[in-house]
Amino acid sequence: MHPNPTFRKAEARRNIDFARQRAFGVLAVNAEAGPLMSHIPFQLSEDGRSLEAHLVRSNPILRALQEGPLDAVIAVSGADSYISPDWYGVADQVPTWNYVAVHLRGMLRALPQEDLHGVLERLSSAMEARLLPKPIWTMDKMSDGVAAKMMRMIAPIAMDVTGIDGTWKLGQNKEDAARLGGAAGVAADGIGMEIGDLAALMKEPPC
Repeated sequence: MHPNPTFRKAEARRNIDFARQRAFGVLAVNAEAGPLMSHIPFQLSEDGRSLEAHLVRSNPILRALQEGPLDAVIAVSGADSYISPDWYGVADQVPTWNYVAVHLRGMLRALPQEDLHGVLERLSSAMEARLLPKPIWTMDKMSDGVAAKMMRMIAPIAMDVTGIDGTWKLGQNKEDAARLGGAAGVAADGIGMEIGDLAALMKEPPC
């Protein structure tokens, strides 16, 4: 997280909603062999206190969890872009990178294998609901035995979330005219991901 408190004033609800909407991040833990990371989809609870996901059985994180729960963090990234000093219209500025990110911290643990079906159903149902009016895909559409075979290759996990930190670095430390100039530059020539969303956020930061 960026240390400047100016970029960390978003309300807890905004950070939770962002993480729930993205539903994908980088899971990281410290293990005996060193830091381990994995890109995973997840489902965060409405109150932000717990999440569930799954890992392929060969994932080193899952193997490490067989020894017991682990402290973990999931980094959820959003829109980002390089910011040219020229866009501010103010002298003596330097280049920077604006972005949105939320970190979920807590205790990661393995779940019983019998919980896997429910974990997968809840995650797929949440994602499928966003695709309406497309008919909802459900696991019962799979051929007999196929789902069971595939589920033997993955295992469910959960995290008890103890902390949520968000960075919304959108030029809030600049004068309004400079920040809006940066937003216009991003919209026209941004170098990053989801630059349209970032430009809109820079125009109206959440904090």
